[in-house]
Amino acid sequence: MVRGRLPRLRAAGLVCVLAAGAGCSGEEASTPGAAMSDEARSYLSTALTVMEDKALRRDDVDWAEVQRTAFTEAGSAQRPDDTYRAIEAALGSLGDGHSSFFDPKRAKESHGDEQVRSPVEGRVLAGGMGYLSLPGVQGSETVYQQYVREGRDAVAKADRPNACGWVIDLRRNLGGNMWPMLAVVGPILGDGDVGSFVDADGKKTVWSIEKGSPRLDGDSTGWGTSPPVGGGSAPVAVLTSRSTGSSGEAVTVAFRGRPATRSFGEDTTGVPTGNVNHRLSDGAILNLTEFKDADRTGRAYDSPIPPDQPVVDNLGRGGSKDPVLDAATEWLSEQPGCA
Repeated sequence: MVRGRLPRLRAAGLVCVLAAGAGCSGEEASTPGAAMSDEARSYLSTALTVMEDKALRRDDVDWAEVQRTAFTEAGSAQRPDDTYRAIEAALGSLGDGHSSFFDPKRAKESHGDEQVRSPVEGRVLAGGMGYLSLPGVQGSETVYQQYVREGRDAVAKADRPNACGWVIDLRRNLGGNMWPMLAVVGPILGDGDVGSFVDADGKKTVWSIEKGSPRLDGDSTGWGTSPPVGGGSAPVAVLTSRSTGSSGEAVTVAFRGRPATRSFGEDTTGVPTGNVNHRLSDGAILNLTEFKDADRTGRAYDSPIPPDQPVVDNLGRGGSKDPVLDAATEWLSEQPGCA
């Protein structure tokens, strides 16, 4: 079977249009989508077109088969919501493990002000090291502003008087919006290019830090500046686990290749990829994976990211000790300034 970007099956080719006094053969009448309303057919066609044009793994998909399967699944759909299952199945065929679909209600809830998340925690560890636990965040602009304020306050708290090195704990970071996260850790990362998105054609869009604030291809992502801590060059230990996912993995990638930086713990979830929201006509959102994350050296990721030093994470699994943190602080204690 030939795979790749096949010519798109237009709606006109999927249905038998009945003009007054005209008939259709039995073969045409059984064409997938023949019984759909124009509204439902257009809605499904739009979603499939976005996937074929934008998906990161678009070249690995047999689009003729995806189209046939989707219109068969939609059956006699009359409204957009009758096609949701077909859209979700089509997203599953992409195999990226990260794309998703939000119906209008879920789309509204995911961008609302009422969000439950863990707090950003900052504290001083023994030996003058700074510790920052950075959870994921998803919500409205108000939620993001609160997160950045809280996060930068936590960094300042952990930097008293001046941290000799840092532990960035991403083990409970499930993802969300990467930019508020980078706005918090930007002063620790230091200024300069820290990573990029790479699309299916190999085009790169660079992430950078300028005066502690994240930028995308040089354009501000909307957060104010924050002075660097430790000159932006203090040694950093990054903690990861199997729960570190999506944008949590993007932060992990931002620290990869940074001088005086080492990661500890377990492999990440395995979706270090960038998604773009495409809002459909009824308010639903097609959250489509369109990019791989790449670190500052140019290495791209689309699978679990292994730590530099594997350590089994006992937290949340009945363990009373934290061997991952212990390994990180032991390494930091050997670095200049902390020794």
